Amino acid sequence: MNRSSAARPRVLIHGASGRMGQALLRLASGRDDLDIVAAVSRSQPAQRVVEGVPYFAVAELHGVPAFDVAIDFSLPQGFGAILALCVERGAGLVSGTTGLEPPHREALDAASQRIAVLWASNFSLGVAVLSELVERAAAALPRWDCNIIESHHVHKQDAPSGTALALGARAEQSGVEPRYAALRAGDIVGEHTVQFTGLGERIELIHRATNRDIFARGALHAASRLAARSAGAYRLSELFLPPVESKAL
Repeated sequence: MNRSSAARPRVLIHGASGRMGQALLRLASGRDDLDIVAAVSRSQPAQRVVEGVPYFAVAELHGVPAFDVAIDFSLPQGFGAILALCVERGAGLVSGTTGLEPPHREALDAASQRIAVLWASNFSLGVAVLSELVERAAAALPRWDCNIIESHHVHKQDAPSGTALALGARAEQSGVEPRYAALRAGDIVGEHTVQFTGLGERIELIHRATNRDIFARGALHAASRLAARSAGAYRLSELFLPPVESKAL
């Protein structure tokens, strides 16, 4: 990385005009473990500097100041440009942009050979723990049925949710084939239940989000940790959680 280990990471927010971008900027102002050095949005900014943070349009991306890691919550159309800039600058990338196509995934994999990258469908600490528990439960219960039930607000378009699919992928890594159910109701922020069912017994692993700020906090925390990492593709749990030590019985 292009900074001293003692310095606070310099962070660029890409997708600053969106709901997540606004939450990131609001919550970052209260942190002492990173500095926001630029905010980038699709349209021309109405103000060039807001509360000490310089704003840039996407067309001005190459004019942003030096940064150590970018946090990207934008659209698939803008993903390639910020990824390329991170590679060019030797900076890390934390991204929660959804709807990525196979070419985007391939570019992300290639970039991980040169910079630290993290893509996640959900940035909550609870979901990071849940993902680990799902993989471990699936490995221990290979013949049990696995069902993933998710609930979100009525305006959410994709179903199953990206988080549900990511949880299912962790189960699949242990040889379990999950089934999905999606509910859309009211203003539910997000609920995910992973259910393992055997003969005469059932295990349910549940995560409920009640405030969207948890996702922005998680992304900021991930950026502060990723900035010091070497090149590679990281999971959120690798930055959030201590390694699990196996103990002999």
